[in-house]
Amino acid sequence: MQEKSELLDYEKLGLKCGLEIHQQLNTKKLFCDCPSVLMSSEPDFNVKRKLHPVAGESGEIDVAAEYQSSLGKTFVYQAYNDTTCSVELDEVPPHEINQDALRIAVQVALLLNCKIQTVSQIMRKMVVDGSNTSGFQRTVFIAHDGYVDTQYGRVGIQSICLEEDSARIISETEKEVVYRLDRLGIPLIEIATSPDIKTPEQAKEVALYLGDILRSCDVKRGLGTIRQDVNMSIAKAGGKRIEIKGVQEPSLIVKTINSEIKRQLELVEKNEKIASHVRKALETGETSFLRPMPGAARMYPETDLPLLRISREFIDETKKTLPKLSSELRQELEKHGLHEELIKLILKDKRIEDFRELIQLRKNPELVAKMLVLFPKELASKNNKSVEEIEETLNKDILVRIIENLNKNKISEPQVKEVMSRIVQGVSVQDAFKFNEKDSNEIEERIIKILKEKPGLSGNAYMGLLMKEFAGKIQPGVLMGLINKYLK
Repeated sequence: MQEKSELLDYEKLGLKCGLEIHQQLNTKKLFCDCPSVLMSSEPDFNVKRKLHPVAGESGEIDVAAEYQSSLGKTFVYQAYNDTTCSVELDEVPPHEINQDALRIAVQVALLLNCKIQTVSQIMRKMVVDGSNTSGFQRTVFIAHDGYVDTQYGRVGIQSICLEEDSARIISETEKEVVYRLDRLGIPLIEIATSPDIKTPEQAKEVALYLGDILRSCDVKRGLGTIRQDVNMSIAKAGGKRIEIKGVQEPSLIVKTINSEIKRQLELVEKNEKIASHVRKALETGETSFLRPMPGAARMYPETDLPLLRISREFIDETKKTLPKLSSELRQELEKHGLHEELIKLILKDKRIEDFRELIQLRKNPELVAKMLVLFPKELASKNNKSVEEIEETLNKDILVRIIENLNKNKISEPQVKEVMSRIVQGVSVQDAFKFNEKDSNEIEERIIKILKEKPGLSGNAYMGLLMKEFAGKIQPGVLMGLINKYLK
């Protein structure tokens, strides 16, 4: 299956496409105070359950839930004393919604030009595949009717919801599935676009832009923290919606959509009927059947929680804290001439505000960036400590003090890392700035010798050679003065 768009006439095929993106937020869990941390140690206890479907708000049982129940599997839940509470075990009612997660969801909604839903009913979405101990997932509607502008035209943002993440699967046999409850309840923001996307390239552009929006907010990073699905249909194959789960990489979007188009066209040639269903994305760009398409019958109101009300004051306060997009921050850092590694680290560690403040004190972007994100990592490795411990010791006040001493010529730039290292090792801040310069007679002796060995060089050339030998041991200005003394 080739990827190039020109091989397919998407307009003639009647391609309609939308995206659904689920992103974990970097807060405590959505309906309790448990930390959102994935565990690697052995669980403290296990819980075993069977789940059965119930009728939704429409009075009917959802076809996808009925299918999962028909498999008759037993579910084992691994739990931890410090990251699992009775809410995850479905033994007590949920707490009210986490306000930090709500604020992030409203930030994303505002950045996507959405209208905030000021009063919403928290709903239960039936899930009986075992990924939730209760047999349902709590979800709430946050915003609607936003948009993204692309080079191919505007794409609507249909809805933004806030919901619980599922338990993560550990192992599975024909009759039993083992889940871990550490992920259950981590806040997820769900962004669903309208089916306005007309080409695979436009789908990729939208995915990249939504990713930029999310990275600008306080979301989790790393493998498994974001999940991306594609909904698509082609009129030439009957226009039935196919949901493709797990199209994780933007680079695979074009290939996966084209692959699904080809699959449907081959079925049309064989006069086979295409029904709506859910498929799983494969790394090759192909897909495989996953389950029937869920419907509205799986939704019903959450009776243990009040209506969610988002006040005008809450929205106005959130507007004041809207972050810049990652792409804008990157451009800002690039203007300072920083190389890619430092830019990535500053953005990843969220040190842009500290960078802005310190760069006002010392007009050396590379040095400031290294003080914030590179030296602490190197010192953590050298001293067998966590980066968090190093950053706590070398807080912003300490960094400001180092730069102030640098500006007063009490230390030189090559000595900055040594000062930081001394403070990490327990030397007092005052003593960390004290350097014993080598005896000037010894240095002058070396200068005379190198002038004889390498005659005719410039002062800067001699400076470069000698700084390799005396870096961190003598201030550059003092050394240059001695060189000029013997060059005259």
